[in-house]
This record gives sequence, structure tokens and C-alpha cells, in this order.
Amino acid sequence: MAGVGVAPESRQERKERTHDAILRSALELSGRHGFAQLSLRQVARHAGVVPTAFYRHFDSMDQLGLALVEQSFATLRRMIRDAQRDPHVFDNIIDASAEILVETVKQNKADFAFVARERVGGSPTVRRAIRHELDLFVSELAVVLARLPNIETWSSDDVRMVARLFVRNMVANAEEIVEIPDGRTDLEDEIKDGARRQMRLIVIGFRDWRS
Repeated sequence: MAGVGVAPESRQERKERTHDAILRSALELSGRHGFAQLSLRQVARHAGVVPTAFYRHFDSMDQLGLALVEQSFATLRRMIRDAQRDPHVFDNIIDASAEILVETVKQNKADFAFVARERVGGSPTVRRAIRHELDLFVSELAVVLARLPNIETWSSDDVRMVARLFVRNMVANAEEIVEIPDGRTDLEDEIKDGARRQMRLIVIGFRDWRS
């Protein structure tokens, strides 16, 4: 008999599946129209749910936008935490960072495209959330950078300053990677090389900087 041995989907599993479908639909539709232009009904219809089902998961489109921001930045957090676990990253942090950035963005293009698009043109609520998440990312990166040679004696403000420089550089390069057509490894290599040179330019000043 068909279906024998297959456990029926639980209520919690159905809820999670619907929640994920709404997030995926909003992410896909925002890539075509921009999140600020989406309506609740558009997202619900694309996700295959009725508007009342949408409200069981999100109070408003703004709350949905905040969930997308959180989802997108979870990728960034994983990227930096995975890098910290890899001892080879600190042996050659610039080359490793360029490789990690390109591969992470390639694997999560929709999330990075959402951040790139909405941080300047999104709704005020989403823009503020993205700025907040970038500030948190600066703080996390500052903890990592403080372990590097020549920086351990810097003030916390100066460590955050250089962390912010790296994050701005990362965001700019991520936005370029998002636009690369699939399969264009030559363009990926160009961005990796540019990212390495930009980071080296920042690092050159480490030894001579005095807080």
C-alpha cells in the first residue's frame, strides 16, 4: 500500500513549511519588484496560502521584511564563525577572506541580493534593520581583528574603525558578485583579486597606525 511507513506531517511541520514558503516567496518576488513594492496578497498568493494564513506567521509586511533581514545576516554570521574555526584562515587571512566571500555569496545569492537592494532602496523599517545588522557584524569582526598582529594594542574605537572599513569593502564586493552571471569564473577571479588588493591596502597601515 502506498504511503505505508510514512509518518503523517505534524501540525508543527506544516507550520514551518508554510513559514518557509512565505519567506521564499517574499525573497523571490522582492528580486523582481523590490520588497517595498510587494503587497501581502502577492506574497500569500505566490506562497500558495490565503492572507489569513499569512497573519498566523507575520503581523505585517514590515515584520516579514525583518525576518528576511535576519535570515540574510544569519548567512554572514555563519561565514565569519566558520572562518574563525579554520586555523588556515589566520595563516593567510586576506586570501582566505576573498575566497570565503566569493563562495558564500555565490551559494546565497538571493539573500545577498536582498541586502544589497534593500539597504538603500527598501522600506525605512528594513533599511534600519540592515544598518543595525551591519553594525553588529562590525562588532563581531572587530573581535576577530583584535587578535591580529599590530592591532592588539589599538583602542577599541580604532579596531571598530578598521572592522567597518573591511565590512564596507565586503559589502561592495558582495554586491558585485551578486551581478555575476553563473559560470563566469573569470569575473569571480577579478573580484577576488580586487578584494585581496583592497584588503592589503588597508592592512599596510596597520604597523604604522597609533591609537
